[in-house]
Amino acid sequence: MPIVEVRDLRKTYRLGEVEQRALDGVELTVEAGEFLALAGPSGSGKTTMLNIIGCLDLPTAGEVLLDGRSVAGLKPDALAEIRRRRLGFVFQSYNLIPVLTAFENVEYPLILNKVDPAERRRRVAEILAEVGLGGKMHHLPGQLSGGQQQRVAIARALVHRPLLVLADEPTANLDSHTGQEIIALMHRLNREKGVTFVFATHDRRIMDHASRLVRLEDGRIAG
Repeated sequence: MPIVEVRDLRKTYRLGEVEQRALDGVELTVEAGEFLALAGPSGSGKTTMLNIIGCLDLPTAGEVLLDGRSVAGLKPDALAEIRRRRLGFVFQSYNLIPVLTAFENVEYPLILNKVDPAERRRRVAEILAEVGLGGKMHHLPGQLSGGQQQRVAIARALVHRPLLVLADEPTANLDSHTGQEIIALMHRLNREKGVTFVFATHDRRIMDHASRLVRLEDGRIAG
């Protein structure tokens, strides 16, 4: 069973009297263990697609199934529960809490999920070491480089062992060398740990590493 099924997905925004179609009948499946890239020009629907799969936005029509379960019609609390327990997110702006240390930022999802404190400490230390930040766990985000902050964000996305990690332009704010390091890290986590990633990206290097590339144009899958 695919971990994600998207069926005839449509999303329309109304700007005054103008109706804008962000997605127009998209069909997609994602299998466990994929390193899948959604590519296309700005306005093609990549981020909208990621947000709907991630239960951050609702479609105008169509259906999304996560691990065989439709999320259509679920109330906000149920969607928040899915995001908290089943999904991980990596954003281009890192989205770390500035007053919390790297350890505390990564620990936060486990606190929300009511994980035992001893288990939290073990898992946070383990994942920070995995992303190469075992010696930086007590640093605040402002004391870390952009690449290090993105590593913290990746650790936070993975610490609760999600079904799927959704990454929206994760290298956009990084220099070329650091971006390559982050791509290599995520690709290694995919190969060695079986973490499933879906990206929205313009980065050719992510596309080159992808197990599958899906191109969007004007809200539709091209080709």
